[in-house]
Amino acid sequence: MAPIRIGIVGLSASAKTSWAANAHLPYLLSPRGQSHYKIVALLNSSVEAAKKSIQHFNLPPETKAYGDPQALADDGDVDLVVVNTRVDVHHQTALPSAKAGKNVYVEWPLAQDAQHVEELVQAARQGGGRTLVGLQGRVAPPVEKLRDLIQSGRIGKVLNSEVVAAGGLNDRERAPQSLKYFLQRSVGGNVYTIGFGHLFDQIQYVLGDFTNIESHLQIQRPEVKIFDPASKNVVETIQSDVPDLIYAIANLPTSESTQAGASALLRFRRGQTFKGDPALVWTIQGTNGEIRLTAKDGTTLHASAYSGPVTIQVYDFATDTVEDVSWEWADWQEELPILARSVGEVYERFASGNGSVLASFDEAGVRHHQLNKLLDAFDHQ
Repeated sequence: MAPIRIGIVGLSASAKTSWAANAHLPYLLSPRGQSHYKIVALLNSSVEAAKKSIQHFNLPPETKAYGDPQALADDGDVDLVVVNTRVDVHHQTALPSAKAGKNVYVEWPLAQDAQHVEELVQAARQGGGRTLVGLQGRVAPPVEKLRDLIQSGRIGKVLNSEVVAAGGLNDRERAPQSLKYFLQRSVGGNVYTIGFGHLFDQIQYVLGDFTNIESHLQIQRPEVKIFDPASKNVVETIQSDVPDLIYAIANLPTSESTQAGASALLRFRRGQTFKGDPALVWTIQGTNGEIRLTAKDGTTLHASAYSGPVTIQVYDFATDTVEDVSWEWADWQEELPILARSVGEVYERFASGNGSVLASFDEAGVRHHQLNKLLDAFDHQ
C-alpha cells in the first residue's frame, strides 16, 4: 500500500512552541512512520519560511513549500493535511482543505471560538474528507486501560467518578513568554481549553458523554507574571481572563457498565498541587470495587505526564484487597519521545482504518459546545 502523503502546516524552524517537531515529526520520520506516511509538503507563513523548515528538518529537497493554505488545498498530491499552528490560526489554514474534501488532522482545540469551530465542522461535512482532532489522550495506554476495566465489569456498575487535578501551567503565578496566550481567551488555546479540555475529553471517553453539566468557574489569580525563560526575569504582568479554578458536576449515561443516576465530579486548578500531592487523582467507584489512577507529575496523560509514575489500582470490595494494574507502551512507542507516543498511535489507527475512537471534527464540536456552555455561565454569573 502506498504511503499516505502528508502536508504539514506549522512545522517551523523558529516557532516559540514546537509541538509539530516534538510530537508529530518523531513518528513520521521513524521507520514505522515512514512505512505508512510520507511528508510531501509544508505550509508556513511564507514560501520562504517553508523552504527554511524543509532544510532545517532535513526533509527531502523535493518537499513542496507553500505559503498559501488554498495552494496546499489545491495540491492533488497531498492526501492528509496536518495543522499544527497556534489555535487562532487553525481555522484559516484548515478551512480550504476541509472544503476541498481532503483528509484533515487539526490539533486540539479545533479553533479559537464557537463560530470558527462550527465553520470547520460544516466545511468538513460538506467536503466529505476524513477528519481528526488532536485529542490523542483517548489512545494513551492508561486511559485505554481504564476504559477496558470499566467495560469488562471489573468493578461492577459505575456509581460515580471523581477527578482532582492541578496543572495547565507549571506555576500558579508565572508563565513563560511563549505561553502568554494560555492566559488569553481570545487566542482559544489556554489553561481552560487545553489544560482542562484534554482531561475533560478523556474522562468522557472512558465514562461516556456527560449530561446535565453544572459548574463553578473562578479566576483566583487574575494577575500573572510573564517571564523570560532564558534570564528567568519577569518582563511584564498581565491580566488573565481565563478561569484558573474549575468545578464541574455531571450525570453519566446509563449503560451496561454504568448505573442509572451515576455522576462525575471534577476539580481542576492552574499551577502546583499541595506540596507532595500528585498532580492528578482520578477515582471511579463501582458496585463491586473502585479504580484509582494517580499521576504524580502531571495531568497531561495525552503528552508529558510520564516524567513520574502513572499508576492504576483496583480495590476489590469483596476481598478487601488492592491490586496494582499494569499498563504499557507498545515496543515501537518506547523508541519515540514521550510526547510523540500517543500522537503516533493516532497516526497508526488512521493509517489502518481502525480510527473509530479517534476524535472527528464533529466530536470536537461537541466538546467545544460543552466547554463554551460552562464559560457562558461563568460570564453571566
